[in-house]
Amino acid sequence: MPAQSIKKANPILVILAFAVVYVVWGSTYFFIQKALAGFPPFILGSFRFLAAGVLLMGWCIFKGEKIFDKKSVKYAAISGLLMLGVGNGLVIWVEQSIPSGLVAIMVSSAAIWFVILDRPKWGENLSNKSTVAGLVIGFIGVILLFAEQLFQTLAQNQSSTQIIGIILLLIAPIGWAAGSLYSKHTSSGNKISVSVNTAWQMLAAGCAFIPGGLITGEFKNFNWQTIPTEAWLSVGYLIIFGSIAAFSAYVWLLTVRPATQVSTYAYVNPVVAVLLSVAFTQERVTIIQIIGLVVILASVLLINLVKYRKESQQKQAVPIQNS
Repeated sequence: MPAQSIKKANPILVILAFAVVYVVWGSTYFFIQKALAGFPPFILGSFRFLAAGVLLMGWCIFKGEKIFDKKSVKYAAISGLLMLGVGNGLVIWVEQSIPSGLVAIMVSSAAIWFVILDRPKWGENLSNKSTVAGLVIGFIGVILLFAEQLFQTLAQNQSSTQIIGIILLLIAPIGWAAGSLYSKHTSSGNKISVSVNTAWQMLAAGCAFIPGGLITGEFKNFNWQTIPTEAWLSVGYLIIFGSIAAFSAYVWLLTVRPATQVSTYAYVNPVVAVLLSVAFTQERVTIIQIIGLVVILASVLLINLVKYRKESQQKQAVPIQNS
């Protein structure tokens, strides 16, 4: 995306948005697995995103915002299908058989796909040694964080579902990164607000899950009355915090920050997932996991410092040019 198309934003709001995306999304892996105890995957995806989309769209209508623009809705639908339908949808499906921690590590490769797929930024990103180093170091840190669990999973005699799940997890981050970049590069042509755009993305994704539920017979065999309270609470968290709050913050960040910087969420999310596992499961923290956590945080700091330093230099150069 051309540098001039990146909008200015309040630094405090940017920090808050990053905090929400970093922390809340890291917890969604845990709550998705909790929700799957009562919801089959396609119904979970459909219910979560349709509910979040309807709530957010209702709020936008209440505020009197413009809801429909054919071209903008098209952009939103495509990005929503890629991010939420492919990226998040595959995550929901594979968490039926694969631990949330391992899912988090595989999905973290989205940060690398941001650099690979962001063709307009190839010249800048691939020539910036610090950015490339930060991405590589961060991914290595994530690998270290879950190395023991990953090798254990590969060494054991896994079922075909788990093997297919690992393969699908290689596709999920590609879909997410592609949808994110598409959303970013088409944002300048949108004639609707970020909130309305986000609502359309979630509605499109929610509708995309319905055919899967029909084909697999989930809707036919599903009994809403048998859903445990814990699953309902988990879905409520995913709708309010994971979708409306965090996803809205993410889409907004894509309009005001470089895509490579926004993608650093993929390094922090596994850290949050590990902390939740330690707090609520029997999983122990090992030396390798501690080292991995430190490396991940260092990589995020490295990438962000480079971007902020560059912006600071540009701001300082403006008064000199105008003098």
